[in-house]
Amino acid sequence: MIALTICGLYLLASLVMGLVPGFKVSSSVTGYVAGDRAMNVLVLYFVIGASIFSSFAFLGGPGWAYSRGMAALYIIAYGTLGMVPLYFLGPKARRVGERFGFVTQAAMLAHRYDSKALSVLLAILSVAVFIPYLTLQMEGAGLILSTISGGLISQPVGAAIPYLVVLVYVLYSGVMGVGWTNTFQGIFMMVIAWFLGLWLPYKLYGGVGAMFEQIAASDQAALLQAPGQLPSGEPWNWWGFSSAVAVSAIGFSVWPHFFMKSFAARSERAMKKTIVLYPTFQLFLVPILLIGFAGILRFPGVEPADRILPHLLTQLELSPILVGLVCAGTLAASMSSGDAILHAAASIGIRDGLAKLSSRQLGDRNERLYIRILVVVVALVAYYFAINSEVSLVSLLLASYGGVAQIFPLVFAAFYWPRATGSGALAGLIAGIAVNTLFLIAPDLKPLPMHEGIYGLTANLALFIPVSLLTKPHSAERISAYTNG
Repeated sequence: MIALTICGLYLLASLVMGLVPGFKVSSSVTGYVAGDRAMNVLVLYFVIGASIFSSFAFLGGPGWAYSRGMAALYIIAYGTLGMVPLYFLGPKARRVGERFGFVTQAAMLAHRYDSKALSVLLAILSVAVFIPYLTLQMEGAGLILSTISGGLISQPVGAAIPYLVVLVYVLYSGVMGVGWTNTFQGIFMMVIAWFLGLWLPYKLYGGVGAMFEQIAASDQAALLQAPGQLPSGEPWNWWGFSSAVAVSAIGFSVWPHFFMKSFAARSERAMKKTIVLYPTFQLFLVPILLIGFAGILRFPGVEPADRILPHLLTQLELSPILVGLVCAGTLAASMSSGDAILHAAASIGIRDGLAKLSSRQLGDRNERLYIRILVVVVALVAYYFAINSEVSLVSLLLASYGGVAQIFPLVFAAFYWPRATGSGALAGLIAGIAVNTLFLIAPDLKPLPMHEGIYGLTANLALFIPVSLLTKPHSAERISAYTNG
């Protein structure tokens, strides 16, 4: 009850932090979706960092380290590489966003490629890849509350409680509610992660070095050999590891909810400074992985592996205050991504999907209302899958990355290839999604054991480039807004 009380206090604090910005931001759609373009470096740093590191960090990350060893290093690898493109793309996106009034990625690309169909397709793709990502967050929240309460709170109820809080502040405050809570949640989960990641190896082995020495001397030494293992216990090959890193790094900077923060930045300087500082957020993953390694020898056979952190908390004689703080830190990781995903999914779905399909203007007031309605719908769909899915948390994340990576060629070409056309972009995107989906559903068809996103990108470029070259280029006036400066 002490642990659950601490979680309750954390949820209350998050609710307050999320509602306060709603009193300051304008009532326009730009205020709700882009925060009136007023996010400073501190808020940007945490809204970008915390919105990416989610339930998979506190649960899936330790689970991979526990069951697959060095395979978990792919998470640090792609996070380090994935921010590089945004240093160049983010400020350019902010510039054209301010000029034309864009607040979503799909709106920008639809204008650059002069294609209403592309806008609708991007809206559908964005919402589709957001569903498993949001499902992951809800599963994590339900798992931690169910385990810590000893089953007193069921997993479905545990998933519902924190996301009712998220729904309230996202519906009321929009992106600034997401930004303020992500700052609070990001600081909170970083402190908890570093404490737990260093304390658990010390308690169980006498220190981090002693832990790895004992693992290396045991029959589990293979877990310390790169690139790690498959869930079956067989070695993971470099095809799989490197392609997982490549697809995740490519998709990282173009996640729609992540990329949208370019439009919310106060200035180009604030955007660049945030990106330069961002690699420090990767340090947060080091203790997260140490938690998983700490369970290898002392608690073998935990299934599914995603449960290793809550299993450690329930098996060790810990202060209920500490258990409550760790539980709250895990909820922070879940909610800091879930709120950004919910907000972005609904904003894109309405602004770039429904609004483009409608024959008349929605109007500012109706558009904001429809976004709020879709927030609730997306949350309910993800919740359905969260209480019925048996797929591992990291597998859900990897599946999402394959789809979102197909957006990268369009974003890159928008700024750096004047000859790219709407027909080429549309053909490439459709081909990439189709091939990625095919190999996701039927992995046995892959010629090589690479991530399906690589095959999707290959098909994407194979059509994007030639179709663009064979179709009429866009006007120089339209292109110059993107390629100049």
